[in-house]
This record gives sequence, C-alpha cells and structure tokens, in this order.
Amino acid sequence: MTKKNRKWSQADIPDQRGRVVVVTGANTGIGYHTAAALAYSGAHVVLAVRNLEKGNAALARIVAAKPEADVTLQQLDLGSLASVRAAAQALRDAYPRIDLLINNAGVMWTPKQVTADGFELQFGTNHLGHFALTGLLLDHLLPVRDSRVVTVSSLGHRIRAAIHFEDLQWERSYSRVGAYGQAKLANLLFTYELQRRLAAQDKANTIAVAAHPGGSNTELARNLPGIFQPVKAVLGPLLFQSPEWGALPTLRAATDPDVQGGQYYGPDGLGEQRGHPKLVQSSAQSHDEDLQRRLWTVSEELTGVTFPV
Repeated sequence: MTKKNRKWSQADIPDQRGRVVVVTGANTGIGYHTAAALAYSGAHVVLAVRNLEKGNAALARIVAAKPEADVTLQQLDLGSLASVRAAAQALRDAYPRIDLLINNAGVMWTPKQVTADGFELQFGTNHLGHFALTGLLLDHLLPVRDSRVVTVSSLGHRIRAAIHFEDLQWERSYSRVGAYGQAKLANLLFTYELQRRLAAQDKANTIAVAAHPGGSNTELARNLPGIFQPVKAVLGPLLFQSPEWGALPTLRAATDPDVQGGQYYGPDGLGEQRGHPKLVQSSAQSHDEDLQRRLWTVSEELTGVTFPV
C-alpha cells in the first residue's frame, strides 16, 4: 500500500526530539494518550493539569512505560483566568520556545455551574480558558518553525450549537447539550480566526489546526444524562472507541508534516465516530467569518487577553 493510501497511525508520528509540547488536560483520557505518544516520540511534554495528584500519576505512568521520557507538570485550571495567567507566566519563564500547544482539556454536558470568573462552565473552560492561554503563550510559538496550536473540538459542534451572544453565560435558561455545542463550536471559530490572523503574518511559522476524537470512551462522558446510560452500556462498543484511538486525530494534526493551517481532523469511520484520522469538514456555521470575528472580539473583552497577531 502506498503512503498516500495507507491509514495514518501512531507509528507515523515523526521524531519529536527537540520539541517542547504543552498539552492541557493531560492527566486522563485523550489528553493523556496524546501526551504519552508525544513523549514516547521524543518530545519534552508538559502535562498542564488542574489536579496535580492525578497529573503526577499520569507522569509516573508515562515514565514507567518509557523511563527516558521527558515529562514535567504544570498546574492549570482553565476555569480560572488567574490560574491561566499564572500557568502561562510559569511556562514562559521555563520555555523560551514552545513548538506545540494542544488545547485538549474540556468538560461536557455538566449541570449548570460557573467558573471562578462567573462564566458558564463549559464555555468558560473549553473556550475562554484556552483562548486566554493561547494568547498569553503565542509569542513563544511565533518564532518557532512549524509550531502549531491544535484545539480539540467535537462532533458536538453540530448538535444544538450556536453562539448565544445575547446570553453567552446561559443566565436566562440552561441546556447542558446546547452549552456544550456552543463551546465546541467556539473552539472551531477560534481556530479558523486564529489561522487567518497567523497567515497574515509576514513569514508565518505557526499554524492553527483543529481535531475531534469522534466517539471516545473517556471520563468526559461522566455527565451523560441517566436516561442515556443504558444505551451507552449496550451500544458503547459500537459507538465509542478507546481513548488511544480518540487521540489519533489530535496527534495527526499536531505532527503530520503535510497538515496545513485551518484544517480539521477526525476519524474516518461512519459518522466520524471511530477509525483512523483523516481530514474532515466542520459545519458551515463554523466557517462564518463574521461569527469568527465577533466571537474573537467578545473573547478578548471577557478574558482581557489580546493576541500578538
């Protein structure tokens, strides 16, 4: 089978030695397997996690599997802009250059809650926290050849998804599915707007890419409404793939030399639920440039973070 027709797998990750990688939410699930694969491929990987105890356990697992793996921890709570700023400053101090930022962490279908800054939890964590982190770290990526910002979205960006500018924090009414759809749509709008800004830079080194894991059996689904739990128990093996497989679209977006800015990767199986990673298409709404610009402006206002592009 020719390279063009062969399905992409973890074995296709190029040598990552010399690269500095930051992965948010790297203590469990897709984030863990993304970080582990990059560490096994030679990268220096920073596990950016909210819970340091779980982060230390993840680090120990990676090193136990490959003792020479180069892995460190950074505390990061994406639900707190103060924590995001502190983590970004620590990373800036420790790493003059960053090759790869993977915005992976997230929450899904949570009961109504707010972040430390009063944002709806899913929008605040999945989008605004990553928006702020990226803006605060970007100038350490911009000079680095083939540097990338990879943001993990979801099939949920198509489900009851809209940017509710009139009520971004869902104060009037709340839908856990709708709020998740808004957050995951925001991830893509952010990626595409960031890529357009990066491409306008003279001699741009950095690209912005997105990925989604399909249906993956991870802790993210712990807030699945009770009515769906029996369905998951019966159909889970058919609909959900392992987190190792769910990490592959992110890994391809992060490392494949042929990836271009503004692309979106997901599984190649039926409904993009499972399978090998390939280039896929996001919703028409996610490509609305007016929506992208409007969300960017609002995100800057809410976070107080502006970008060097």
